[in-house]
Amino acid sequence: MKTAQTILSVSHRTTYRYSTFVETAQHLATIRPLVCAWQRVISHEEKIEPEPSYMHSRIDAFGNDVLYFTLDAPHERLQMVSETTVQLTPRWTKLDPDTTPAWEEVADALRFHVGGEFRPEVEFCFASPNIALRPALRAYALPSFTPGTPVAAGAIDLMHRIYRDFAYKPSATMFDTPAERAFELKSGVCQDFAQVMIGCLRSLGLPARYVSGYLRNDPPPGQPRLIGADASHAWVSVHCPGSGWIDLDPTNDVLADMDHVTLAIGRDYSDVSLLRGMILGGGAHRVEVGVSVLPL
Repeated sequence: MKTAQTILSVSHRTTYRYSTFVETAQHLATIRPLVCAWQRVISHEEKIEPEPSYMHSRIDAFGNDVLYFTLDAPHERLQMVSETTVQLTPRWTKLDPDTTPAWEEVADALRFHVGGEFRPEVEFCFASPNIALRPALRAYALPSFTPGTPVAAGAIDLMHRIYRDFAYKPSATMFDTPAERAFELKSGVCQDFAQVMIGCLRSLGLPARYVSGYLRNDPPPGQPRLIGADASHAWVSVHCPGSGWIDLDPTNDVLADMDHVTLAIGRDYSDVSLLRGMILGGGAHRVEVGVSVLPL
């Protein structure tokens, strides 16, 4: 039986080392965890070296707290460290996948109807920068969504199949590999697994979004260690009327719950990448990442 709550401590350190000096830089960083119904942020601190000349935070279109900062002094190294403590509560104690609405009903309700009610989840039904809606993705998804299949049951079955059919290979893809290419390779990392599954769901007209976050490093006694627990992780959220957003982790074939810390949501990886922006100079660079997620 799952405990009523879990408190996890998250430490995330990312270091960029440049071959030549970066003269000036402007960055957007997604390093602040979401506050949501199942996740309470007890504390959060972040540190950036060298110290930015300007910092400002804003809430983006998806509700993420994004940090904007500028570095005006030349530097050969950029380090971001975040320390977070969150309290998680179980999410799926009342979920019965077999009683959720048929997937065709969910998809049809999101199609345009004159005089119909606007549903905010519809924005996650369309193609996005990393996810094109290809016939091959729809064909792969359909065996999980036979006529009348409950939407949650179909999504869980699709998760099982991706976990079984795809190989976890960090060297197979890059950070900007599109879902279509990862699908052809049948391999990649958590980002690729998530984007392929999102593409499959959206190709059927179902709303699905990309979730970034972290995994607990040390599993409870008797449970296997989750794949991708030493870095940032990613999974899928599919919308189900009556149940809300249901989070599924195709890399580990589990519902995201007490071992998953939610950081940000978006259409795909391009919306929630840890660091993005513009730099002048820098040459080649290498990145070092260290993540620790442990219970208090």
